[in-house]
Amino acid sequence: MLQGLDYCLKMEVDNVVSTVREPLNWSGRWNHIQKVLERSGPFAHPDFEPSPDILGFLLNNCKLLVIGAGGLGCELLKNLTLTGFRHIDVIDMDTIDLSNLNRQFLFRQNDIGKAKATVASDFINNRVKGAEVVPHFCKIQDYDASFYKQFHIVVCGLDSIVARRWINGMLISLLEYDEDGNLDQTSVIPMVDGGTEGFKGNARIILPGLSACMECTLDLYPPQVNFPMCTIAHTPRQPEHCVEYVKVFGWEKEKPFGDAPIDGDNPEHIKWICGSACERAEQFGIQGVTYRLTQGVIKRIIPAVASTNAVIAAACSTEVFKLASSCGAPMNNYMVFNDADGVYTYTFEAEKSETCVACSQKPKTIHFKPTSQLRELIEFLCQDSMLQMKSPGITTTVNGNSKTLFMKSIPSIERATRPNLSKSLADLGLSSGQELIVADVTTPNSLIFILKLSDQCSAET
Repeated sequence: MLQGLDYCLKMEVDNVVSTVREPLNWSGRWNHIQKVLERSGPFAHPDFEPSPDILGFLLNNCKLLVIGAGGLGCELLKNLTLTGFRHIDVIDMDTIDLSNLNRQFLFRQNDIGKAKATVASDFINNRVKGAEVVPHFCKIQDYDASFYKQFHIVVCGLDSIVARRWINGMLISLLEYDEDGNLDQTSVIPMVDGGTEGFKGNARIILPGLSACMECTLDLYPPQVNFPMCTIAHTPRQPEHCVEYVKVFGWEKEKPFGDAPIDGDNPEHIKWICGSACERAEQFGIQGVTYRLTQGVIKRIIPAVASTNAVIAAACSTEVFKLASSCGAPMNNYMVFNDADGVYTYTFEAEKSETCVACSQKPKTIHFKPTSQLRELIEFLCQDSMLQMKSPGITTTVNGNSKTLFMKSIPSIERATRPNLSKSLADLGLSSGQELIVADVTTPNSLIFILKLSDQCSAET
């Protein structure tokens, strides 16, 4: 029976392959798309005007950027190119690992170690006639605004909240306003974002400057799971405890790569942590420390499920199609999916925050006592649910001169400004109403905060 099933699956795949290898414009190729674009219907957008020209736009002019070529990215590239989008760029900084092959179907055994973006684009270009997917094996931070301006829609299939926040900030920085502060809507580049965590997932549409952005709803993301410090230091029971111990204590003590911070995407960093964690695990008789587990703990990776990826990617691809063609009203604007116990999904409107640090165009005011230490201010920036910064660097102007209060990202400046952490805000020469310029890995642009000093105020926004 299994042999028969294998034969049927092979015949079905062969039929698909033979179909897509036909000439570029074979008869009936886009019939399913034309039925939607060349006639109206009850779910059509009010501004939708059926026309054969819309298909021409999708095929020849519309440019998409897909960020991530992993579980969601593979599904997105397949869906979008088979829907008629030909001009797609894909960015991914990862290489293919053996563990990817069970769900990232664009990759094969002999692709292990190669760049995901390159292999995925080659596979799609060879399989889907007419597709022109361009790979970028790099970080999203490696490109500036001029690169992102060229796309009509950005589609995210990321496993990192920090990366989502960065691209969110980039698209907001591209917005243009007239002298009266009115948004030029032609400068808006929609972002369709998908995310999965095991059997749970979500899809959302962000219209920068018009709807809720990533920062507006940052408190929706669950807090990261942290292990009790006493457990990882004295009574580890799980392999994760050993990895966390090396991350928290061992890295800073041994400094295996100088002053460089831990990079979860650097194989050498993960190998060193894995080796040290194995040594600690052996001391306590714990088994199970592996490279994959180590990377999962460092990057806070939650195991992926192929079916969830497929559902969320389908939802995102549908929204991209509606945004590009106006054939249907786009989702408004956040969809939640859960198939852990049956199938449950609902859609709600995430509301735009008038005090959002990213898209409100207004500096955020923070209140502290003059005696508060700079360390307390930095902790606030990191722990506040609506800010959640990672390693903020703070500069300001004192007596007309620019002054760096603290910056961790550059080792030499970190050493020079470290004594400021224990100084009070008053001792640092800061006054009420002063502007603080804060840079962080979560945003491509510095954010401005207005500092208010008062003996009656604690740290709050």
